[in-house]
Amino acid sequence: MELNKLTSISPLDGRYRKNVEELDVYFSEMALMKYRVKVEVLYLLALSKVVKVGKINKNKLISLYEKFTLKDAQKIKDIEKTTNHDVKAVEYFIKSKVKSEFIHFALTSEDVNNLAYSLMLKDGVNNVLLPTVKNLNKKIKELAKKYQNISLLSLTHGQPATPTSLGKELAVFVKRLNRQIKILENIKLLGKLNGATGNWAAHHIAYPKINWLNFSRKFVSSLGLEPNLITTQIESHDSLAEVYDAIRRVNNIIRDLDQDMWLYISRKIFKQQNKKGEIGSSAMPHKINPIFFENSEGNIGLANAILDFLSNKLPVSRMQRDLTDSTVLRNQGSAIAYSVLAYQNTLKALNRVEADKQQCNKELNEHWEVLAEAIQTVLRKIGYPAPYEKLKELTRGKEINQQSINKFIDSLEISKSEKQKLKSLTPSKYTGLASKLIDLL
Repeated sequence: MELNKLTSISPLDGRYRKNVEELDVYFSEMALMKYRVKVEVLYLLALSKVVKVGKINKNKLISLYEKFTLKDAQKIKDIEKTTNHDVKAVEYFIKSKVKSEFIHFALTSEDVNNLAYSLMLKDGVNNVLLPTVKNLNKKIKELAKKYQNISLLSLTHGQPATPTSLGKELAVFVKRLNRQIKILENIKLLGKLNGATGNWAAHHIAYPKINWLNFSRKFVSSLGLEPNLITTQIESHDSLAEVYDAIRRVNNIIRDLDQDMWLYISRKIFKQQNKKGEIGSSAMPHKINPIFFENSEGNIGLANAILDFLSNKLPVSRMQRDLTDSTVLRNQGSAIAYSVLAYQNTLKALNRVEADKQQCNKELNEHWEVLAEAIQTVLRKIGYPAPYEKLKELTRGKEINQQSINKFIDSLEISKSEKQKLKSLTPSKYTGLASKLIDLL
């Protein structure tokens, strides 16, 4: 591990650096500078189509962000030492390359920032977060199909309940994630370009004949964002909050899966791979701990704490603006990184487990009382008096086995065929349509 990783304050830049470094290009300080340069350059090029901005070289301008380097970022940082203003430093950097006073013309910093941050989030989510969670969901679906026909003792309120199939229980997570992924994909981030307090005042005083509403609408749309034409100095951040909330819902589903898998492992429903050389406990040599599910759960907690704060804070700003959003927005990358790190760990954990069919059957055979529902339902159908109450008396709080169930069935005054139907039931067979539900995925 490099020295800078050992001295990092954040584990994202230290211990977990290799897991999330692909997010650098979207959420680092250098990335923020690059996206700001991109917005400024594209704005100048759009402006050049409606006003005379002087002689500019389009290819040279575009190369400023397409070939943006660490050296360029350092130069902007050096300029900021004097300006003490990060967006102004970007403007001066571009002006050192291109001589034009139309760079940052009639804009406020928030015109650049809101577009840059929305583009960073859009690209980071589309290019890293969504592919990672889709890859995870693909694995869950694969396991759902693999374990489609393995019967499982279900627990409701932590107590033995109607049996299910292991595959169907995993399919629940696939279905839930599919819905939230679709919602996340369809959220359209907003962007604004309308000056100091959202009125195009400087634009209009300089060029009153230009339709600045249409200009801004077209420019923001060209960035793949939805134009927000009525704002204060800042874009309202409502659409950012929608994305954060959608990611938080995805995370909660995965946390739910992590916890269920942890419990399945505890019940020995799933066996974990014994990796040569790995250590589970520093004191207890026998242990293989479900550390990757636990790591995922912990990182989801961190991610959701940040996402929750971002979602609650950013849409609230005093009067026409305050600066609290500026420092808060810098942390959206951390929320994405903790989320991606969690997904990676859950996927790693799922690749290390194998269902134990024998243990599933053993559990089921220890809980014949779960057939009480089936028996009382059949008795209801044929009009048998007080079937629920009779099964309650037989099973509630008692240890029941196949012999006691069969003895009870034999005591019933019902037809021989109905008795045979009930006696042919076993806990592993009483799963209804569970295995067929996998086909709906």
